[in-house]
Amino acid sequence: MSTLSPAREPLLIAGAGIGGLTTAVALSRRSIPSVVVEQAEELAPVGSGLQLSPNAVHVLRRLGLEEALLRHAVAPRAVSIQGGESGRTIAEIPLGATAVERYGAPYLVIHRADLQGVLHEAAKLSAGITLTFGTGLVDARQTEGRVRLTTERDGLSDILAGSGLVAADGVWSTVRRKVMNIRQAVYSGRTAYRAVIPIDDVPPEWRDVTGLWMGRDAHVVHYPVSAGTRFNIVVVVKEDWREETWSGPADRGALLARFARWSPRCRGLLERPESWLKWALCGMDPGMRWVDGRVALLGDAAHAMLPFAAQGAAMSIEDADALARAMETAGDVPEAFAAYEAARHGRAERVLRLARENDRIYHMSGPMAFARDMVMRTLSPERLLARLDWLYGWQPPRDA
Repeated sequence: MSTLSPAREPLLIAGAGIGGLTTAVALSRRSIPSVVVEQAEELAPVGSGLQLSPNAVHVLRRLGLEEALLRHAVAPRAVSIQGGESGRTIAEIPLGATAVERYGAPYLVIHRADLQGVLHEAAKLSAGITLTFGTGLVDARQTEGRVRLTTERDGLSDILAGSGLVAADGVWSTVRRKVMNIRQAVYSGRTAYRAVIPIDDVPPEWRDVTGLWMGRDAHVVHYPVSAGTRFNIVVVVKEDWREETWSGPADRGALLARFARWSPRCRGLLERPESWLKWALCGMDPGMRWVDGRVALLGDAAHAMLPFAAQGAAMSIEDADALARAMETAGDVPEAFAAYEAARHGRAERVLRLARENDRIYHMSGPMAFARDMVMRTLSPERLLARLDWLYGWQPPRDA
C-alpha cells in the first residue's frame, strides 16, 4: 500500500504518449491518482513501428497488458543483418523462442498507434486516472507541497494543481525548456524516413524477421507490424536538415537516388512505398538532470536518444515503472522523484551511449566495415545475442 495517500492531490502527467500513459497505469495499479494533460484533441492512429524488447514486455506484463499487446504485435524470428551494397547476409541474431527462453518474455515489434491504443484503453479502464485532451501546457510553478499548471484550451486559461509533475511530453518537452530551463534536444545530423505498406507487397523472406541493412552513412531497418498485416520500413541517412519543421513529407525520388548503389534486394523494398515521411532525429547529451523538486522528466523528455538501439519506447516504459515504484515507497514526492532518477539515470545513459556507438558501427565503410563484418561473422548467433543480456535481461523488481 502506498505511503502517499490517494486522498491527496493527484500527480500531474504532461503528455499522453507511451511514457505518460504507462506512468498513469502503473500509478493506478498502486492506488495513486493522476491527471494526464495532452495537447492533442485525440490520440490519432499515426506514426510507424517500434520494437519492444523483453525488458519492456516484462513491465507491460506486470501491468496486465501482455494479452492485449499480443493481439497487435509480431514476435520476429531473428534480426537478419545484411550488407547494404553487397546484399550478403552478415549475421543473424536469434529472437523468437530463443528470446523467450533466455529472457522470460518475447521480443515484439508493433505499430506505435497500436501500442498507444492498448495503453489508452487501459488508462480509461483504470481507477484514479483523469485524461484531459485538447489542453496545452503553458507553464508550471512549484511551491511547497504542490505544483500548479497553467493550461490553455480553446483560448481559455485554467489552473491545475497536483502533488507533482511528470513531464512525459517528448523530445521537444515544454516542461524541460520552460520549467527546468534545460536546453532543447539538438539535431543529430541524421534523418529518418518512414513508410508502412501492406505485408502482401513484401517478399516472404522478410515477413518473419527484423531486417537491418548497414552501409556508409545510412542504414535500413524493417519488420512486420499490425499483427503481421503491414510492414514497417525505416531508412536513416546522414544529411543536413533544411526544413522549417522537424517532420514532413519526403521526396521519394531523392531518397531512392541515395541508394542507387545498394543491393537490388534492399532497393526492391525501398521502391515499394508510394510515399514516405521524414523526421529529424534529435537527441540529448549524457549528464542532464531529470528532477527539480516536484518536477520530473521521463522518457524522451529526460533522455531523448537516437533510435539505433531500438530502445526509445522501452526506456520510457522502464522509467514509468521505476517512477511508480518510487511513489509507492517514498515519504513524499520530492523524495520519490529523487529515488526515481537515482534508479534510472545510469541505465538510461548506458543505453544512450549504446545507441551512439551503434550509429558509428552501422555506418562504417571501407576497411572498418570489412573488419566489422568479419567479427560479426565469426561470433556465433548466441554470442551476438548474449552481448545484449544486460539490456534485454532486465526485469522490474518483484512487488513485495
